[in-house]
Amino acid sequence: MARRVTITDVAHEAGVSVATVSKVINGRDGIALATATHVQEVVDRLGYESSLVARGMRSHRTFAVGVLVAEFEPFSTEILKGVGAALAHTDYALLAYTGGGAGRAGWERRYLSRLSGTLIDGAILVTPTVVDPDAPVPVVAVDPHAGPGAMPTVDSDNLEGAMLAVRHLLGLGHRRIGFLGGRRDLESSALREAGYVQALMDAGVTPDADLMHVAEYRRGAAYEATAAMLALPDPPTAVFAANDVSAMGILDAAARLGVRVPDQLSVVGFDDIPESASTTPPLTTVRQEIQQLGSTAVQLLLAALPGGAGAQDEPGGTQPGARGRAVHERLPTSLVVRGTTAPRR
Repeated sequence: MARRVTITDVAHEAGVSVATVSKVINGRDGIALATATHVQEVVDRLGYESSLVARGMRSHRTFAVGVLVAEFEPFSTEILKGVGAALAHTDYALLAYTGGGAGRAGWERRYLSRLSGTLIDGAILVTPTVVDPDAPVPVVAVDPHAGPGAMPTVDSDNLEGAMLAVRHLLGLGHRRIGFLGGRRDLESSALREAGYVQALMDAGVTPDADLMHVAEYRRGAAYEATAAMLALPDPPTAVFAANDVSAMGILDAAARLGVRVPDQLSVVGFDDIPESASTTPPLTTVRQEIQQLGSTAVQLLLAALPGGAGAQDEPGGTQPGARGRAVHERLPTSLVVRGTTAPRR
C-alpha cells in the first residue's frame, strides 16, 4: 500500500516550511504569489490532501457534508446525485454513509454520533425515523418518516402526485383500480394512499379494500399482492403503486401470469427512478424531482453552516452548531406517461 503524502513531504519537496504550506493550502495571506504558485504545483503533483479528521481537529471545520441513509437504494442514490451536483461548486465535499443496523428506529442518531465533529460539518438525513432538534451539527431531513417538524425538511407533494396517477387511470376509463401502498411508518406513504382514495371518491368510485394492499416499497411483496388481486373474481384493470420498485413487481406478476400490460392491465408507479424508463413496457409514473430534493437540502444546509452558503471561514471563527430555520420545502410532482397505461378495454 502506498504511503500517504503528508504536509511535511510537500514542504520538503517545495523547499519551504510546513507553516508556509499550511498557509497556501488554507488560502491565508502573507505568502508571495510566486511561492504560493510553486507550493500549489507541488501539492497537485504529489496529490496531497489533508485528512478530514486532521482538518477538523485543527480548524473545527472539515468542509464535508454527510448524507446519511438507512440503505443505498434507488431513491437515496438519486438524492446523492443531487447533493453531489449541488456541492460541486462549493468548498464542501460529500461523504455518503450507511452503517450497521440500517432500518432500525434511531439509526440517524447513531450515525450522527459517529461522524459529527471530526468528519462532517452538517448532515442531510434521507427518510430519517426521527429528527433530533439537538443534533450535534446542523441537519436537514429529506422525506422524514413523520413529516415536517422542528428541523429544516424537504419533500415532494405526495398527495397531489397520487391524485395525478389515479386521475390519469380514471380518465382512461378504469374503475377497478388497485393500490399497492408503501411502508406504514412513512407520512409520504400515507399521503399517497390518501391521494388514491381521494381521487376515487372525487370520481364517485368507492375504494375497495380487496384492491388495497401494503407492499412495503418492495418488489417481491408487490409481486405477491398483485398475484392476489389478479386472482379475484373481479380483478382490477389498473393498479397504482406507491413507488416504482413496487410497480416493477406488478410487471413481474403480470408477465408470469400471462396478463398483458397495458392491454389487460394498466400500471402507474411513483418516483420516476432511472430504471422506470427501461422496463418492458416503459413505466408510466409520477415524477418527483428526486435529485432536486437533494440539491434543495444542500441549499438549506449550507445556509445553516458557519459562514452561510458554503463560504469558507478562517479557523477560529464561528464554530459548528448553527441551526437553520425550521423551514419546509415541498417540491411539485408531475405525471410521466409512457407505455404501461392504456384505455380500459
